[in-house]
Amino acid sequence: MSLASLRSRPALAAALLLAGGLAAGTLLWVGHRALVEPPREPVAGGNEPPAPRVAPELESLDPRSLEEAGRYAGLHGSQALIVSRHDHIVFERYWHGSGFDTVSDAQSFTPLLAALATGVAISHRRIGWPDQPIGALIAEWRDDPRGVITVRNLLQSSSGLKPMAGAGRSGKDLTGAALSEPLAATPGLRRLEQPAEPQLLALILERATHERYASYLSEALWRRIGAGDAWLELDRPGGTARADCCMLARQGDWIRIGELLLRDGNYRGDEVIRPGWVALLRTPSRADPAFGAYVRLTGPATPGGEGYAARDLFVVGGAGGNRLWLVPSLQIAILRTAAAVDAGWDETRIPNLIIHGARDFLPSPAPQGVDVSALVPGHQP
Repeated sequence: MSLASLRSRPALAAALLLAGGLAAGTLLWVGHRALVEPPREPVAGGNEPPAPRVAPELESLDPRSLEEAGRYAGLHGSQALIVSRHDHIVFERYWHGSGFDTVSDAQSFTPLLAALATGVAISHRRIGWPDQPIGALIAEWRDDPRGVITVRNLLQSSSGLKPMAGAGRSGKDLTGAALSEPLAATPGLRRLEQPAEPQLLALILERATHERYASYLSEALWRRIGAGDAWLELDRPGGTARADCCMLARQGDWIRIGELLLRDGNYRGDEVIRPGWVALLRTPSRADPAFGAYVRLTGPATPGGEGYAARDLFVVGGAGGNRLWLVPSLQIAILRTAAAVDAGWDETRIPNLIIHGARDFLPSPAPQGVDVSALVPGHQP
């Protein structure tokens, strides 16, 4: 053996050790990732192009107001701000290297899909009516006091069930957990958002349609609005899909949901949900008139905020930073995505800037008996 060969052997050994270490590290990383990331089930989409993009002036919107809204969104940790009007995208801003097609966590947008899919199932007579007792749909509760809970109670977060404990943990039997929750209050009288209610809606849809929830969601809704492929989290491989949160989807596709809501279930000429269902979702809950079915009807959520400029505005959002503001009277949808809400966040700032920037916006008249001079400083009668 030559001197050069002898000299090269320590380097060769070191290289082999390094390669082995890297391989082992890669395996450990892959294994760790497999342990951390939950299993998922695809929701097949139509993967169609987004709405046409037009200049805001063509939709009677002030570009300066949109830019100011974008500036505010950027200052408060947003990932995207998308505005559409009359099914046209008029404004987009993205941060942190994201774009329309960036896949992100839907957060509390996810339960709304169960409510929309329920509307489709009722349209197709798979489920009877919103006030149908769920004991007729869930065999385990047919002769159970919990069977008097109605579909509407589930939609309006007023089932009266005790909150599910640890429902978000991977490996938990979500169906078993939802079915094991006892009644803690009379259904319909108290609003309390909890994972059991959208989870029970998903279970009802599976029982009524004889399909997996992800499959029915794709067929009834997601594919029909042209959204991209998405993924629901499962409690275990091949198990139950979470209906309360954590769907992974292209962030821009939620503006499609906004357009569907503004058009009362019609998406670009296709009647996805029978007319009137969105109105039902927006009906004030008996348990809390500030909310409908997974939508907030009044604002602001921020203490001391000024209130929303348009009386008919409603909001999809909750825990986390995602927001979808809808203004039916102006046919404006505003989508903001973000991981969280920071301490200085004002719930009304972005939508009010855009609403006031609409050339055809007419402020609501002051209620009778209100002193206008108290509302408008310096006003002379």
